[in-house]
Amino acid sequence: MTERSRVVIVGAGFAGLTAARALKRAHVSVLLLDRVNFHTFTPLLYQVASALLDPSEIAHPVRDIVRPLRNVEARLAEVTAVDLHGRAVETSAGRVAFNYLVLAAGSVNNFYGIEGMAEASFGLKHLDQALSLRNRILEQFEKAAWAKDPRRRRALLTFAVVGGGPTGVEFTGAVQELIRNVLQKDFPELDVAEARVVLVEAADHLLGAFDPKLREDALRRLERKGAEVLLRKEVKRVVRGRLELGDGEKIEAGTVIWTAGVKANDLARSLGLEAGKAATVRVEPTLQLPGHPEAFAIGDMAYLEQGGQALPMLIPVAMQQARHVARAIDGMTRGRAPRPFHYADPGMMATIGRNAGIAQLGPVRIDGFPGWLLWLGFHLLQIITLRAKLVVLVNWTWDYFFLDRPIRLLVRASR
Repeated sequence: MTERSRVVIVGAGFAGLTAARALKRAHVSVLLLDRVNFHTFTPLLYQVASALLDPSEIAHPVRDIVRPLRNVEARLAEVTAVDLHGRAVETSAGRVAFNYLVLAAGSVNNFYGIEGMAEASFGLKHLDQALSLRNRILEQFEKAAWAKDPRRRRALLTFAVVGGGPTGVEFTGAVQELIRNVLQKDFPELDVAEARVVLVEAADHLLGAFDPKLREDALRRLERKGAEVLLRKEVKRVVRGRLELGDGEKIEAGTVIWTAGVKANDLARSLGLEAGKAATVRVEPTLQLPGHPEAFAIGDMAYLEQGGQALPMLIPVAMQQARHVARAIDGMTRGRAPRPFHYADPGMMATIGRNAGIAQLGPVRIDGFPGWLLWLGFHLLQIITLRAKLVVLVNWTWDYFFLDRPIRLLVRASR
């Protein structure tokens, strides 16, 4: 038996983890590298931020996930550079050689150069950001309970969400329900009518990738929940808790949440190859890096067009690319050339909160309560462990019937 080739996978997100699993029967040795030791089910991050779910319900140790995979090893390390010519990656723990490389390091927030936004806003890309945002929301209400000045109190209780994509819409609906259904009972001394949740979107509609009728339905349902939606509003800068818009309007907001855009991990730019949109790296139709057939980029790091359009930075794209790359590497070890990748769109879903969801599945359009149930069922099935599925289901059921969110813990990390 010939010696196994080493495959190094950078990133244990949806793309990296799917690639590692898909290589379980290949004659290769897989090393999975990530800067954290857990995999996060990112579609539910906003529910951690809005005090509905505990972090352990959407995150799971990577080593436990890959334990059944005999040819896969997980290591904690941050990849700082890639030496394509030397076939090695530089990490915080040292240099690691590879025969095949899969870059799946994901994306980071893209603030588009908006003045003050990176420093002043909270993101919803990672688990630590969701926990920080949960702390912030609870802390703002605690401060408001002491505030005597109505103007200061109103600013403390104003939450401005920038970006009308699925994450922005879902978080807006969730935090609005948290305030109206739960926090008004926790803080009877406060008039929750003073609290504002403002969703700011530069386009003239929300959820740009969805059918226009579904977009309109989402807008109506958000407004019925009490959220303020500002369309055709570009953010110019954030200064001292004030959101300044391009048309001169100012919003005094104690908390700004950024959900308006992402770009590829900085590793993509460091490769020195031709870049695509959002700092991605342009890949061959086979997802190989130009001039380096042993290296692949997938998920949010890769730029590839299909039908004249760039593939979106979405989880289904990343997972399909990961399976394709695993088949390609397995084939290459057997002397077969990789085939071009083709994305099969499974559709999209979003929830606007309690009893309200939208789904776009091919020609089928679903909204309202059926759309919400479909969203719940699909995401419940995607959670990794049975324990987490059961706990999430219990928490969702408890919140639905008792209007209560049990994870209202203001926890600050300390030594």
